[in-house]
Amino acid sequence: MKKIILYLFVIQASIIAQNMSQNGFRSMFSDYKAVNLGDAITIVVVESSEASNAAQKSTGRESDLGFGFSGGLDGTALPKIDMDVGSKNEFKGSGSSQTSGMVRTKLSALIDSVLSNGLLRIKGSRKIVVNDEEQMITIKGFVRTSDISSENTVFSYNISEAEIIFQSEGQIRSVQDPGWLTKLFHWLF
Repeated sequence: MKKIILYLFVIQASIIAQNMSQNGFRSMFSDYKAVNLGDAITIVVVESSEASNAAQKSTGRESDLGFGFSGGLDGTALPKIDMDVGSKNEFKGSGSSQTSGMVRTKLSALIDSVLSNGLLRIKGSRKIVVNDEEQMITIKGFVRTSDISSENTVFSYNISEAEIIFQSEGQIRSVQDPGWLTKLFHWLF
């Protein structure tokens, strides 16, 4: 009976045993950070942008041409001839534009590949649908492992070559767009 129990214990231990070499690269004393292909990382998107542009231009051009003749010949007075030509051209123009925006959200991304220099290429997306209004957030770029915090998060401003896309579809979006007749008139005129 003791042999059977011992065999069962050995079999059970071998079934549930873990391969310690799989976790050998992780320290027991540090927090888990995503560094391998397929690991998940949380992206904290904090983006704020503001831009303004103003331009003024003023040009002017002026030219005059004059011709005059007067005098006489052998005591005979010739008629006086005068000719003036003038030209003037002026242009003044000005324009300005201003835009601003702010985005704050969190989403999870996966490590798509690990480059030879240690940079991590990440890709992630989130789709939210509320009352037939669909919002899609997509992010991709490169992250340094040193920018990943102990909570396994990285701020969007630490992502190099970041591409952050916010798209929305639904009734609110379609109401905001001009109708096809308005688009036709804008195209013609």
